[in-house]
Amino acid sequence: MTNIDLCFTPATKLAAMIRRGAVSPVEMVQAVLARLERVNPRLNAYCTVAAEQALEAARKATAVARRRSARLGPLHGVPVSIKDLTPTKGIRTTWGSKIYEHHVPDEDALVVTRLKAAGAIVLGKTNTPEFGAGANTFNAVFGVTRNPWNPTLTPGGSTGGGAVALATGLGPLAQGTDLGGSLRLPASFCGVVGFRTSPGLVPVHPAPLAWDPWSVNGPMARTVADTALMLSVITGADARAPISYAVNPRAFLDAVRRPSVRGLRVAWGGDLGVTAVDDEVREITRAAADAFRRLGARVEEAHPDFSGLRDIVLTSRGASMVARHEDRLAKWRDAMQENLVKNIEHGLALTPSQIGRAERLRTELWERVRVFQERYDLILTPTAAVPPFPVEWRSGPKEINGQPMPTYVDWAMLTYAFTVVGLPAISVPAGFTKSGLPVGLQIVGRWRDEAGVLRAAAAFEGTQPWADRRPPEI
Repeated sequence: MTNIDLCFTPATKLAAMIRRGAVSPVEMVQAVLARLERVNPRLNAYCTVAAEQALEAARKATAVARRRSARLGPLHGVPVSIKDLTPTKGIRTTWGSKIYEHHVPDEDALVVTRLKAAGAIVLGKTNTPEFGAGANTFNAVFGVTRNPWNPTLTPGGSTGGGAVALATGLGPLAQGTDLGGSLRLPASFCGVVGFRTSPGLVPVHPAPLAWDPWSVNGPMARTVADTALMLSVITGADARAPISYAVNPRAFLDAVRRPSVRGLRVAWGGDLGVTAVDDEVREITRAAADAFRRLGARVEEAHPDFSGLRDIVLTSRGASMVARHEDRLAKWRDAMQENLVKNIEHGLALTPSQIGRAERLRTELWERVRVFQERYDLILTPTAAVPPFPVEWRSGPKEINGQPMPTYVDWAMLTYAFTVVGLPAISVPAGFTKSGLPVGLQIVGRWRDEAGVLRAAAAFEGTQPWADRRPPEI
C-alpha cells in the first residue's frame, strides 16, 4: 500500500490494520504529515499542525499496540483533526479571531478528551471563519481555505478546514461544529460526509451557553461507516453538559452494518419552499432521491410547511450572537469579521416582543414538522442550494436563479431549517456537476433517530459509483 493509499484508508479499516499490526500509528501519522506538507500550503485546511505532539502520541500508541495483552480503543492510532473553535490542550486555539491569535488552552474540550480516550491521535487544528460565523472559511489570522476540487472556490464553512482535510487525505476523521449547516455545507462542497446530530447527543464542554440547543459538535468523515464510528465514541451524558443524555453507541455501528431503506416512507422535500435552488443541484439531488426508490423506499414529493423559518433564524441567530460575543464588541469591533458584527448588532436591536414571537413561531413549526413525520420516516433535500462559489464571495451568492439572497444565511436555509427543529441531518455525496464539483444530499430523520439516518445514508452510499473519487492532485 502506498503512502497516498494509506492516507485515504477509512478509519474503520485503519483501526483494524493497526490492531493486527499491518501498519503502526507512527507510520500512519508520518504518512499524513508528509502529505500535509505537500497539500496544505495551497489549500490551508490546517491552520495549526501539532506535528511533534502527534508523533509523540503515535510512538506511545505504537508501543501499546505491540503489547499482546493491550486493550486498544476503537480509534487506537487513528489520526483526527480538530476544528479551531474547539479547545485543545497545548495546541493553539484561536476561534479564527485576532482576539485569541496566540491563545493556547491548558485543557482539552470534552469531545477531544473522548477522542483521545478512544485512542485517536490529534494532528492539529483546522481553519474556520471567525467564531464559526459563516459558510465561507476565511479569517484575519490564517486567511482563506480553498476547495480541493477547484482552489478558486470556497470549501464552505464553518468546518471548511476539516472538510478539505478529509477530501485530500489529511486524516480520515474530522471534528466539527454545526449551527446553521457548518458540518453539512462543507461536506457537500468537498464531497465528504458531515452529520449534525441532535442537540445534547454529543456533550459540549466548555461552552459559553451550556443550555444552547443551536450549535452542536459532530463528526465528519469520508464514509458513513467512519462517521458512525467516530460518533460512537463522542456521545453520551456528562454532568458538565446539562442538555446531554445517555445513548447506546452500538446502535450507530449496528445501523451501518445493516444498511437499508426498504419499506421506508421518504419525502423528497426539494427546496422546502424556503429558497431558490440551482438547477443543476436540484437535478443531481432529485436523481439521488430516485435512488431511494430503487432501494425499496416509497418516495413522494412533500415537505412540511416552513412558514416563519426566516424570522426564526434571523432572530435566534441575533440573540445568540449577543449572548456569545457582545462583551467583545466595544473593544474589538474593528478587528472582527463584518458579518459577525452585523449579527451582533442585529441581535442588540431586537425587542423582547420579537424574541418571544420567534420562539412561538419555532414551536408552531415544530408541531407541523412533528405531525409531518408521523407520515414519513425521512426527508431528503439538497444540502446546499448552490455548488461551491468563488472564495471572493465572502457572504455567499447574492442571488440564486434570479432570487436575491439578502443576507449571508439566506442561501443556507435548507440546512438551517432542520437546525431550528433539532432533527438529525446528514450530508452525503450525491454526485458531481458538469464542471466536476461535489453536490451533497441532506438526509433528515425523526427526533433523535440518528441510527435511522445512518442506516439510510449507508444504504444510499452503497449505490454511488463516485464514492472513492478523489480531488485532482494538488
